[in-house]
Amino acid sequence: MLTQGLIKDKGAIKQYPFYLKSTVILFGLVLLTYILFSIQSILVPFSFALIIAILLNPLCNLLQHLRFPKIPAIIISILIAYIIVGSIVFFLSMQMGHFSDTFPALQVKFGHIIHDLQIWLQTKFKLSLVKQNELINEALNNSKALLGATLGTALSTLSVLFLIPVYIFMLLFYKTLLLNFLFEVFAEENSQHVRVILNQTKNAIQSYMIGLLLEAFIVAILNSAGLLILGVNYAILIGVMGAILNMLPYIGGIIAIALPLLMATVTKDGYSTQLGVIIAYMIVQFIDNNVLVPRIVSSKVQINGLISILVVLLGGALWGVSGMFLSIPFVAILKIIFDRIDDLKPWAKLLGDIVPTRHKGDIWRKRKKDAIISESITN
Repeated sequence: MLTQGLIKDKGAIKQYPFYLKSTVILFGLVLLTYILFSIQSILVPFSFALIIAILLNPLCNLLQHLRFPKIPAIIISILIAYIIVGSIVFFLSMQMGHFSDTFPALQVKFGHIIHDLQIWLQTKFKLSLVKQNELINEALNNSKALLGATLGTALSTLSVLFLIPVYIFMLLFYKTLLLNFLFEVFAEENSQHVRVILNQTKNAIQSYMIGLLLEAFIVAILNSAGLLILGVNYAILIGVMGAILNMLPYIGGIIAIALPLLMATVTKDGYSTQLGVIIAYMIVQFIDNNVLVPRIVSSKVQINGLISILVVLLGGALWGVSGMFLSIPFVAILKIIFDRIDDLKPWAKLLGDIVPTRHKGDIWRKRKKDAIISESITN
């Protein structure tokens, strides 16, 4: 038999050498990474469409239960989702319109702050204004490529917005066909395992996404309330944008605090407001990390912090911001699959958030010691 790298030789089963198996596995991972990166323009919108389709599936089923035909039920579900997203975008665009009215004054104030900072650097570090301008120009030149890449990503995102609803419609329309395919691929005796994995995957994604949206709504209220109390301009806009950034696990919260700090620095004298912003956001992050995330977001997606940070960074390196957002749901799906396969259960434990109190080495050492003692007593 060639399956699982085994060769029968005179009635005995010989495994392939470890270096050979590890080389094949490493080559497979490199090839998979290359494929994922090469066709990200196809996989990223399809991945978002898959998650949104799973979220809209209960609504679509409800509409069909109310005797709506299948196609109108799918279209109404997609329209409701777009109305919700469009309302949020409309609100943010209205707030951005008010912000643009005062942008020239903010630009002048920001220029004064930069000038004062340059004078301070010249006084404290003997860094001439000419040298500072050279460093600034060099940084601007280096950022042109990044700006172009960001603009290209934004344009591709706009094109994806027209592609995602097509994917969502197809996934919901051919749902039964796809599920039947998954059941027929595996043997009939494994159908129960397939059913459990599909149900757990669906529940995990729905719980995670609904919890994430609820968390963002609460964080937006807390951010906006704190900034309004501190008197920061455009508090609601910055609070909502901070909540949206906070949806990126671990990294978004760090980026979100820079927005109110910059606004307070440009519009306020002194540093008391900036200190208040830091304290307010620390309180919000404490509530978010210790109350909202454990009870609302992480109830079904039980991934430990180390793996979460690693997969978010790897997702960002592979697919950018989209990869950072998609990494946690996909790792949760992998954990659910690993839990159901005996050979992959150690990997499921590695991804999970259960921290053992003792490591296997101590347990095995104790068992070996007990066996030796038992054998000596018997003899």
